[in-house]
Amino acid sequence: MKTKLLTNMYDFECRLFRSVNRHFDQKFLNFYFRTITHLGGAVATIAVSLFLIFFTRGQFQATSIASAVSLLISHLPVAIVKKLYPRKRPYLALIETKVADNPLKDHSFPSGHTTAIFSVIIPFILFTPQLAIVLIPLAISVGLSRMYLGLHYPSDVLAGCLLGSSSGFISYFFASEAILAKIG
Repeated sequence: MKTKLLTNMYDFECRLFRSVNRHFDQKFLNFYFRTITHLGGAVATIAVSLFLIFFTRGQFQATSIASAVSLLISHLPVAIVKKLYPRKRPYLALIETKVADNPLKDHSFPSGHTTAIFSVIIPFILFTPQLAIVLIPLAISVGLSRMYLGLHYPSDVLAGCLLGSSSGFISYFFASEAILAKIG
């Protein structure tokens, strides 16, 4: 019974993955997803965090620091889980997966890019809820890009979203008050 349930869940996940990845050859989507995916990468998330820390003041600066702390703490569980659950990337496990040249070779679970983008945006959404209208679609696009590019299963992206969001909530509520007391 348990094996059948897991098999059905995996089959569903593979169908969902393929429904996103099958559009790989469309020019506009290729440009969009190959570009947007980098917003969840280390260079972009660290650069944006540092820029906002150094060039903002008050509560926005405190939120920027909470965002950077969130990014830092979110990647500890990512590193641990990738080692404990070495899941092959979809392009290595599924026939006919479309993937760009020189794809990542490390383990796929959870998605580090998705974790990073959600860990960075959540403190800003909590501080200024109106930003959600821009930041949530941006983060979802990064997550979708990881499937579109053949690098992650939907559960990898979902786990990254949950890890990043959790660290964002924790950092915002614990770090921003303490930081604001020191800089404010």
